[in-house]
Parts: sequence; C-alpha cells; structure tokens
Amino acid sequence: MIPLRSVALFVLAALLEIGGAWLIWQAVREHRGIGWAAAGIVALGLYGFVATLQPDAQFGRILAAYGGVFVAGSLVWGMVADGYRPDRFDVIGAVVCLLGVGLIMYAPRGR
Repeated sequence: MIPLRSVALFVLAALLEIGGAWLIWQAVREHRGIGWAAAGIVALGLYGFVATLQPDAQFGRILAAYGGVFVAGSLVWGMVADGYRPDRFDVIGAVVCLLGVGLIMYAPRGR
C-alpha cells in the first residue's frame, strides 16, 4: 500500500508543480494577468507541502525521484494543455526517467 500512496503523492505533486509553473508562464508570457500568477504561486506552495507527505523520510531521495516524475509529467502536461507532440526521444527519455524513479524509490534496500 505504501508504494501506491507514494505514486499518488508524486502524481499530485506533479500536477501542483507543473500546473503552478504553467499558470505563471501563462500570466507572464501570455499576459493572462495577476490572478493566474497568484494561482500559480499557491499551487507551487502546495507542491512543497505535498512532497513532505511521502512515506520515505529522505529529502534528497524524494526530490531526486520527483525529478523523474517531473520530466514525464511535463511532457504529458504539454500534450494536454498545449497540444505538444513529443517525439520518440522525448518518450524514451521519459521512460528512462521513470525507471530511475522506480530504482530510487522502490528498490529493495538492506536497511
């Protein structure tokens, strides 16, 4: 059950961080206004909180693993929100990152 919770937290963190950054991008680059930027700041703050809910207590491990989730999630966000179409190298890179997440977070360790 712990890996399932961990994966759910990574997905939520990705939605908050990528969504927050996208909202700020929209506010600045697309001139959407201060409300979009404020929503982005709130989402980014919530991302920081969600990361603390991971069952593993090692900050470095959590943040390193989340980096892989961020890479893959950013490509998916681009596809959904902006119509971006990743090429095969984008997809291969994202898969490699997610494999890294699996190793970092869920490999058996002799504690």
